[in-house]
Amino acid sequence: MFRRLTLRISALVALVFIAALPARAFDTRATSAYVLDVTTGTVLLEKNAEVPLPPASMSKLMTVNMLFEALADGRVTLSTPFGVSDRAANMGGSTMFLTQGDRPTVEDLLQGIIVQSGNDACVAVAEGLAGTEDAFARMMTDRARNMGLANTSFGNASGWPHPMQRMSMKDLALLARHLIVEFPDYYRYFSQTEYHYKDRAPDNRFNRNPLLRLGIGADGLKTGHTQEAGYGLVGSARQGDRRIVFVISGMMSEKERAEEAEAIVNWAFRQFTMKTTVKAGQRVAEAPVWLGSSATVGLVPAEDVNLLIPAGQRGGITATVNWTGPIPAPIAQGQELAQMVISRDGLSDTVVPLYAEFGVGNAGYTKRLATAAGKVLAMVLGGDTPPPVALPGATSSTN
Repeated sequence: MFRRLTLRISALVALVFIAALPARAFDTRATSAYVLDVTTGTVLLEKNAEVPLPPASMSKLMTVNMLFEALADGRVTLSTPFGVSDRAANMGGSTMFLTQGDRPTVEDLLQGIIVQSGNDACVAVAEGLAGTEDAFARMMTDRARNMGLANTSFGNASGWPHPMQRMSMKDLALLARHLIVEFPDYYRYFSQTEYHYKDRAPDNRFNRNPLLRLGIGADGLKTGHTQEAGYGLVGSARQGDRRIVFVISGMMSEKERAEEAEAIVNWAFRQFTMKTTVKAGQRVAEAPVWLGSSATVGLVPAEDVNLLIPAGQRGGITATVNWTGPIPAPIAQGQELAQMVISRDGLSDTVVPLYAEFGVGNAGYTKRLATAAGKVLAMVLGGDTPPPVALPGATSSTN
């Protein structure tokens, strides 16, 4: 009988703890927040993170994403000129001071959106890629759905208040991670501190991101503010081998936003440490094989397992290996067979795929016959399939 088998490992291999004060949960002043360690995929903080809220200018990240995608698939280049309609030129709020008849390039518009938060630039991009801003907003919403941004919809390209303009903080963080990972050649624009188009609007030439000049590894992404949404920020910072992305919303002032953003960065890097707990190819468990040339097969990760550990934590870490077995032969080396779920107090679980350490062929005729006979006898006597084989120091349980 095939069933789900779970192996509970008593301790992670080669896990090293640091001596420091225990990591403390961050008590953010934001009404909604999400902090993600991009390097390990660990969620460090969630607060009302899946609630769709007005994103203000933080939603411009999706407009930038649409333009990055157009660059990536060759529909435009950085030097492609876009027209400026009367509607774009008359946008209020923050602008790059485009006038009707201007022919800004894609690179001009990217900098106008990212650095100057230009509403006029967003409309020019929307009309240049989709004909109308309404059509572009529908494209943005459809693309968000395809990207798995479940709590996102758009009514415009700029983040101007609109009943359809909604994003959750988690969706904004996932979008930021996407921009960082998928577009490394263009992500550099987010760390640019100033820009003004044709020497216009010198007072609006500075990037509003308050972290860029602090020397804490911050290199993006976008601020936002409306009366309805309050002050918000999608930020990212890299220190050493780690990168984090965070989103906060509902702050009361620019000063409070800047203070909270810096505090989150410091907390995320100083209260957690990254450790390699299992090396690539290191056996963490064995699974029984049904009618194979070997009775068991080793289960190994394909890559190093890097875990984010709260500072000073010496316990509260468990790993569970799940598979459906016994696993029938033949088995190819490198075939995915199981998952290891690592749990830590106060952090999201980490799921690691495990693969066959070596190939296992079919058993010979004699062994297959003996196994079948033993199975029949076990059923007659009320027995069951044998338990999984565990590594020394481990215990097993059947679910």
